[in-house]
Amino acid sequence: MQICRDRQAMRDWRRQAGLVALVPTMGALHDGHMSLVAHARDWLDARGGGRVAASIFVNPAQFGPNEDLAAYPRDEENDLRLLRDAGCDAVFLPSVADLYGPGAQTAVEVTGLSRILMGRLRPGHFRGVATVVTKLFNIVRPDAAAFGEKDYQQLAVIRRMVADLDMPVEILPVPTMRDADGLAMSSRNRRLSPAERAAAPVLNRALDRGARMVADGAGVPAIRAAIRRIIAAEPLAGIRSIDIRDAADLSRIAAIQRPVVILLAVRLGDVLLIDQRVAQPKGDFDVC
Repeated sequence: MQICRDRQAMRDWRRQAGLVALVPTMGALHDGHMSLVAHARDWLDARGGGRVAASIFVNPAQFGPNEDLAAYPRDEENDLRLLRDAGCDAVFLPSVADLYGPGAQTAVEVTGLSRILMGRLRPGHFRGVATVVTKLFNIVRPDAAAFGEKDYQQLAVIRRMVADLDMPVEILPVPTMRDADGLAMSSRNRRLSPAERAAAPVLNRALDRGARMVADGAGVPAIRAAIRRIIAAEPLAGIRSIDIRDAADLSRIAAIQRPVVILLAVRLGDVLLIDQRVAQPKGDFDVC
């Protein structure tokens, strides 16, 4: 596995790599990230083979002024071990100084999608995401890139950006990986206290209930109220947002007539957890 610690080393590797699928991460890796690597490998194998590259970069541009960038978990040694064991071919590990040169002024923003839902709770977050992903795409020049569906709004932002800017990258959505009790795998989970970790599966239970209600034909207000009751019954959980949106473009809906996505943001202690579920109403529908 090739380790590239600056842009030039990554570009040098890329010139010899052939078809490449990229897995962008911020490190603190777990089995959910390894599923992204496996999905990228499957995509390559279906096309006759190629190389999987991962990036590890804790991006300061997507942290707000009241968010603790320094507290984000970092474990480079374990991250590299996991990626090596998963068959990753190269890892891009740039420094902040290397990726954001002195005097940098340019940002990329998907204006509509970046300012709703989590973008409203975390102003500027998705501008930081879109900017760093654009930089990674320009440096690595992948043919495809894998993103988890757990960060559903992020996935929507990246898809819109790639379409709007004519980027020649196929975006590979990867289903959310969960622990045995249903909690979505996340680097944030390691910051939960034992009591908070025990409480955290309430998000999955609420999503299960919401998805069943969508399938049974319930309306948006009833589904939102049921989800709120389930989460509110957990004393350690603080609801930040409950949203039910069109699964294709995250637009507001008044009635459920095609697939929707239920999006939760719940605070446990000082950790904000997000989770989602795409839910199908009765009938034959597909998410675009």
